[in-house]
Amino acid sequence: MDFIDQLRVLASRVTTTKDLIQTEEATKNAMIMPFIQILGYNVFDPLEVTPELIADIGTKKGEKVDYAILRDGKPIILFECKKSGGDLSINHAAQLFRYFHVTAARFGVLTNGLTYRFFTDLEQPNKMDEKPFFEFNILDFKERDVEELKKFAKAAFDLDTILTTANELKYTRVIQSKLAEWMTSPTEEFVRLASSELLGAKRFTPQIRDQFTAITKRAFEQLIGEKINERLKGAMAPESITITDRTPMQTQQPSAETQSAAAAPSEPAVITSPEELEAFHTVRAILRGVVPAKRIFMRDAQSYCAILLDDNNRKAICRLRFNNTQKLRLGTFNDKREEAVVELDAVEDIFNYADQIKATVASYLSPSNGKNGEA
Repeated sequence: MDFIDQLRVLASRVTTTKDLIQTEEATKNAMIMPFIQILGYNVFDPLEVTPELIADIGTKKGEKVDYAILRDGKPIILFECKKSGGDLSINHAAQLFRYFHVTAARFGVLTNGLTYRFFTDLEQPNKMDEKPFFEFNILDFKERDVEELKKFAKAAFDLDTILTTANELKYTRVIQSKLAEWMTSPTEEFVRLASSELLGAKRFTPQIRDQFTAITKRAFEQLIGEKINERLKGAMAPESITITDRTPMQTQQPSAETQSAAAAPSEPAVITSPEELEAFHTVRAILRGVVPAKRIFMRDAQSYCAILLDDNNRKAICRLRFNNTQKLRLGTFNDKREEAVVELDAVEDIFNYADQIKATVASYLSPSNGKNGEA
């Protein structure tokens, strides 16, 4: 099972049990130990994952860190655990601060089983920063979060690599947080800045402030929406379609040239449906482990929605023919680039054609394919 799939399984389990777990020990056993194990560390080997590692600090003797991940007998990551859903403010990280100072570990993790906050010493050597450089939420994570988390896995752990990106991650997170805040509740200073060229010498009265605050929020929302649509939509260049009749459900489709010729001069705007978005992510899930998700693109058009490798029209993975029909139809390709169209009862039925989809992508990746699958 892939790394991200293991995280999804844990997330599903945590979702159903988090409200039942009332103690720190239960949180460790049900949430945190499985998380550490997903990272590739053997939680049952005390030479690799030591629970309650003793860290004497000055006159304080017998101080214990909840978990220490070891490499070559030395701690590399420290975990300070709170009960499920517990407060993770910096005020609750006092022990982690002390442990960090007296051990060789360069990374400290403060967690309540739901959120994992990763700290290091970017500001002053051997002194843990007050702000985390990375945060992972087991119930709400994105692919980029998973890629960063992978760096802490046993198989990939490299101190220099993580530290190189930690500084950028820390500041990126702060800036993203500030931008998100401005998008929902733009400050007066930000509204002044955004509207300064429009207002010229006009006074920034309370009425103008209220008016441009609303305008700024709408502008932000529209900008984000447009950026998302740019990634999802685009004109599909004409391609001929050859249909084989391998199953009773296959139907002959008109060529793309015929479809283009028949199109009215003023076609309605292309709208990507929720089913097409779900299908796009389903195809990405199928191809996980074959190619990185960032290489898989969607281009929506009036006649069909194409899923492409490397955003290349000549590397079609499959086609979603969900438009202008009561049926959901999927077009897959054989080794001759011929398309077979089949009907689906539900979007999840795409998983039934995982082998064909993987084979199509594999053909584009094959070294023997001199043109990388281009026809």
